Amino acid sequence: MTRTVLVHPDATILAEATAARLLTKLIDLQSGKSPVHIGLTGGTVGIATLAAVARSEARHAVDWTGVHLWWGDERFLPDGDPDRNETQARAALIDVLGEALPAANVHPMPALDQTAGIATPEDSAAAYAASLKAFAPDGAELPALDVLMFGMGPDGHVASLFPGHPGVDVTGTTTTGVHNSPKPPPLRVSLTFEAIHAAREVWVVAAGAEKAGAVASALTPGTAAITTPAAHATGTDATLWLVDAAAIAEAGPQG
Repeated sequence: MTRTVLVHPDATILAEATAARLLTKLIDLQSGKSPVHIGLTGGTVGIATLAAVARSEARHAVDWTGVHLWWGDERFLPDGDPDRNETQARAALIDVLGEALPAANVHPMPALDQTAGIATPEDSAAAYAASLKAFAPDGAELPALDVLMFGMGPDGHVASLFPGHPGVDVTGTTTTGVHNSPKPPPLRVSLTFEAIHAAREVWVVAAGAEKAGAVASALTPGTAAITTPAAHATGTDATLWLVDAAAIAEAGPQG
């Protein structure tokens, strides 16, 4: 499987470039299909990318009524909690788009809500799996996400799939509840690798010297998912690594 590695000078330029790439991709896709399905990520660069999309005049060239937004993972916290990826994405982009993006096109992972029957990460994961299936073609469990974006932690995790953690090995389902996450908060919900591998394009966005070791490990052929989960975040059509110079500093030549 071929990965394309694109290096940008710093985190700020990386976020701006990723936003421009995403907008261009949406516009290109909409010339031939609708709807378009996009998977969002959180994290510093992920949210900065969404904010850059919101600032761009090119966003007006996108028909947001034909765009559906999903998430690769979520912190299992109450609705509106500032640590939720959804909350941060709404502030950075979704609220800015306003009525241009129909509320029904936004598909957050269900928040902790005892009264709604979402008491555990497994409840949220099951509900999200059902939402994904509702938009899937016949015989599939989820729509083929046209772009699925991820940040990456210094430990090499993507979504909420952590090194040495049981979630890495989950099969037979598109979503999983996560307990005892090594990164707070301890309860999370995540897409599984089976779901990730169904995406058409996977983009891993990483910035900072603290990510350099994990980037090098992920880009080394043969690295196991249990060691560096990001190594196995791949799409069916394309896998892009969008990094800054500091994050790629320990990796060997990319050919």
